[in-house]
Amino acid sequence: MGIARFWREIPSRYNLIGTRCTVCDSYFYPPRNVCPNCRRSGHIEPYTFNGEGKVLTYTIIHTAARGFERQAPYALAVVELDEGARLTAQVVCPQEEMHIGMKVRAAFRRLGEENDKGMIYYGTKFVPA
Repeated sequence: MGIARFWREIPSRYNLIGTRCTVCDSYFYPPRNVCPNCRRSGHIEPYTFNGEGKVLTYTIIHTAARGFERQAPYALAVVELDEGARLTAQVVCPQEEMHIGMKVRAAFRRLGEENDKGMIYYGTKFVPA
């Protein structure tokens, strides 16, 4: 299996797909196989999030990890989706606009590349709503 096919076969990466427990109505991202609340009595099904939420907390990254140097400084936030699931993601907006409670929506954006001549990969970032 080539790298490109590997990335395409992770639907949650490109479509913000998680799971939902139909017993306790909890939502999870990334997807789970077992509900941590209901355990074996829970019933998990795939769920596509609407992609809207709010910033719970954030930090501005000034010294970026390898591969993200050209993006620095950038905002990295814990986003709570409207359905209740939380995830860590980059928020693309001017630093002075970032604030806790800011409404955001998912956007399909470039995440990085394998190397200088490698494959470019994409995923979910957030932008102000």
